[in-house]
Amino acid sequence: MYRDSYFPDFLVDKIRGVLIDLCEKIEAQLPETPEALFLLTHSATESINDLGEEFEENGSELETEAREVMAENFDFIVKAYGFPDVDIEDVIAPREW
Repeated sequence: MYRDSYFPDFLVDKIRGVLIDLCEKIEAQLPETPEALFLLTHSATESINDLGEEFEENGSELETEAREVMAENFDFIVKAYGFPDVDIEDVIAPREW
């Protein structure tokens, strides 16, 4: 998203911060089940949802390219933390993007 000027860098930084925070929470809480993981990923997804209006106020939106990039990032994170078989749609179920 940083490569596309349509997405303001300071807002992409906020998404990056949400994802880093998600990693830190996973490392601290060490979820053992998909359901425990989903509590963390859903919270992060909702934090990104909350940025939607701010993107719009800055002439952007969380559209197709952003959705794909964010889903890929969530997928990478959950696989890296030992959940290779969870469905990405379950991981980001509360998404509004």
